[in-house]
Amino acid sequence: MGTIPISSAAAFATGLRAAAQSVFVYVIFGTFIGYGALCHDLGFSLPWAVASTVLIWAGPAQVIVVTALGSGVPVGEAAIAVTLSGLRLLPMVAALLPLIKTPATRFWHLLLPAHLTAVSTWVESLRIAPKLPRERRIAFCNGLGIGMVVAAVAAAILGFVLAERLPPLFGAAVLFLTPMSFTVSIARNSRELVDRLAFAFGLTLTPIFALAGIDLALMAGGVLAGTLAFAVHRVVAIVREASSEDASASDGAPSRKPGEGP
Repeated sequence: MGTIPISSAAAFATGLRAAAQSVFVYVIFGTFIGYGALCHDLGFSLPWAVASTVLIWAGPAQVIVVTALGSGVPVGEAAIAVTLSGLRLLPMVAALLPLIKTPATRFWHLLLPAHLTAVSTWVESLRIAPKLPRERRIAFCNGLGIGMVVAAVAAAILGFVLAERLPPLFGAAVLFLTPMSFTVSIARNSRELVDRLAFAFGLTLTPIFALAGIDLALMAGGVLAGTLAFAVHRVVAIVREASSEDASASDGAPSRKPGEGP
């Protein structure tokens, strides 16, 4: 697919427009209304809600921070929990950065797109960035991520202001939009066998681990699901390769005329 020749400013504007048109922005807006209300209910200030959105930029991690600190958990333990939650984004960053950097890219050029990488921005970047010239992709990702963050900040402020009028069930419901939207997106984009297996194993194993009271059930389920999916994928690949070699050997065997002996 050919790329579209545009300037850096136009690429940034394209990212902002992509954020505004993405279905994820509606999910983010609804989710962070609930987050702003949660911050209000737990006694955090509005600047805290805004700063945590800009600096952490990960809904689950932000919920972990405010609920942990709001319930009196030591800061160190809360930091460890947030770090473990953020590790899920590391593979996304590792997959995205080679797509957007060039030989002339400096380390500091990648800091902002790496920070802005979340499931929403990652999915949209992989979908749209390959259509742009490589040297303009960082600007596009920055525009996309900043557009998403602006929507989240506005929603958090709105949720904080309206906290006294929002029923608790509504706040819980909008927070639930994020994992549901990610689940639907992953299911839609799972095309390879290994992706589908990992998705199915994860949906099966993680609830079992959670019901069994296993610590870090989500992480344990994800690691085991991915490992099992990769193992099955490799076995299937080996079987297919062996079958292909057998078929090739059969096709290359010399044929015999009727009536000839072995």
